[in-house]
Amino acid sequence: MTSPYFTQSYQRAFGTFPLKGDEARTALQSAIDVGYRAIDTAQMYANEAEVGQTLSDCGIPRSEFLITTKVKPDNFKAAAFIPSVEQSVKDLQLDQIDVLLLHWPPVGGDIDESVGLLVQAKDLGLTRHIGVSNYTIAMLQRLRELTDTEIVTNQVEFHPLLNQDKLLQAAEQLSIPLSSYCSVARGKVFDYPLFSEIGNQKGVSAAQVVLRWILQKGVSINTKSATPENIKRNFDIVSFSLSEQEMASIDELTQTNYRIVDDTVVPWAPVWD
Repeated sequence: MTSPYFTQSYQRAFGTFPLKGDEARTALQSAIDVGYRAIDTAQMYANEAEVGQTLSDCGIPRSEFLITTKVKPDNFKAAAFIPSVEQSVKDLQLDQIDVLLLHWPPVGGDIDESVGLLVQAKDLGLTRHIGVSNYTIAMLQRLRELTDTEIVTNQVEFHPLLNQDKLLQAAEQLSIPLSSYCSVARGKVFDYPLFSEIGNQKGVSAAQVVLRWILQKGVSINTKSATPENIKRNFDIVSFSLSEQEMASIDELTQTNYRIVDDTVVPWAPVWD
């Protein structure tokens, strides 16, 4: 796959939700200092300006970063879409976004108009790459019918307590890589001693084991922390690997099917596979 998400430098992205203001700037600078070069934000997060200012001030060449942002569903109409992306470019202090995603499917699941607008944003040079987030298998299939433009990712909830095997298999068949959010299930994974047990054997944390599992499933990672120590740990997951047996033992926990984001949390959430 040619997705920029699957180049080694960008497999580990720093997620910025729900950070704002000085907390966002401080955490992002810590992430840059430990080596993060993939940064994930969104219009919905209301922190693109903080991300842009930190990137401008950090002293690292722009060419080293992969910046992802997402268009919120409120802007999925022709009159609003392109102006909203232009505002994101301005707030992020960029000449061009690296990866622009549709943050959610529209209510009702008809993706045609929003996909067309996304492709238009790329054609206008506002973004180098495009992708989606929270798409079901049927939506990915429809997406492939709508455009032959490369789709670099489908960003979805992905962690060891949720079985996403069907979606992952379909994504591989359609050549649309997955990337994760809620990568440690907002802390719920720490209720399960298996991760600490494996981590103790390897000299790493439970969270590092979880993130390594995601990476070895072929899914790139978004993680957020405001704590420098945890930011560094979340990044330091390439110096060890999990055995087939360890991967299989973690796979068993996916049958828990603990899902964080559904239509009780966001009105745009589709019926999941």
